[in-house]
Order: sequence, then structure tokens, then C-alpha cells
Amino acid sequence: MDILGRNATLTIVMGIAITNLKGTVAALAVLVMFSTSGGAQQADSRDEEALLRQLAQATPEQAIGLDRQLQALWSQSGSASADLLLERGREALDDGDIEAAIEHLTALTDHAPEFAEGWHARASAFFGIDRFGMAAADLEHALTLNPNNYQAIYGLGLIFEVVGKPDQALEAYSRALAIHPHHEEVTNAMNRLKPQVEGKAL
Repeated sequence: MDILGRNATLTIVMGIAITNLKGTVAALAVLVMFSTSGGAQQADSRDEEALLRQLAQATPEQAIGLDRQLQALWSQSGSASADLLLERGREALDDGDIEAAIEHLTALTDHAPEFAEGWHARASAFFGIDRFGMAAADLEHALTLNPNNYQAIYGLGLIFEVVGKPDQALEAYSRALAIHPHHEEVTNAMNRLKPQVEGKAL
């Protein structure tokens, strides 16, 4: 199976949004300044819950903006040094320097082990060099910290599909769509895989 192209997979499947990264990181640098206190973190949690509720009921057009807000929220670590490591890791991915990306993102997961996006981003790097077991382990860790990250669920589904576990892949895609019903890539994956699974069941 064509794995959507290695570069496309890194960008689309894992949801790194590399093409808009520099602007996103600059914006988040400001937002992170306000997320270091306990009160701010509680507000972030409430914001996430509200955004997810809206996403589940949104139109396709509304879902685009809500998705951007959630991705921005999930990229806030609350630590300037962690933000810098995430930025460097994403830039290395963008440049195709997977070894450097893994180095930066491993430093990030060591420095901020409770920051789910660090694990999610490193999974992208491992996926890029076909280390599917390590990528899956990082995605599962990310989902332990943030079970609502539909991008990570989608990435896990793609790994299941790549390694020949279509039933588990379909289950993951269904989980992702339950959170983000208008996720285009997940919808395409479901449409691609569902006939295979249903045909096998027959």
C-alpha cells in the first residue's frame, strides 16, 4: 500500500501542521506566557472541553476553526524550554532531518514527560523511519495523557493499517471520527478500509 508518501504522512497523518509551523509557534509563545499558573491550566481544561463539545456538533466549515484552536491549545506546554524543543523538533521534521528531530523530541519527552504533544510529535519522527512499534508506543503514551487527541488516534490507526491489522485500524479511525466527525483524512481512511474489513467478514 502507498503510505500516502513519506513526507505527506509526516505532515498529514500525525498532524504536525508543519507548513504553518513558524507562525503557529510564534503565536503560541505568547499564549504560553498565560498558561503557567494553576488557574490558567484549569481554564485551558475548560476551554478544551468546550471546544470538543462544539467540534462534535460542528458543521464542516466550523470544524476547521475548532480544529486549529484545539491543535494550538494542545501545543501549549507551559514551559519555554519545552516549547523550544518542540519547535526545533518540528523544524527538523520539516527539513527531513529525522535524526535531529528524534534527538530534540526525546529531550522534550525527558524534560516534560507529562506534555502529550511531545510524545505525539516524536511518534511522527519514528513513523518517518518505519519504526512503527516505537511510533505506536509514543502515540499510546500521548493518548494516555490526552485521550481526545484525534490526530494521535488517527496516526495509531494508520500504523495498524500499515502493519496489516485492518480491524484495529478501523476501530481507531472510528474513535477519531467520534471526536472529530468531519476529519477529512480519517473519513478517507474509513472509506478506503471499511469495504476491505466488511468483505473479509463476509
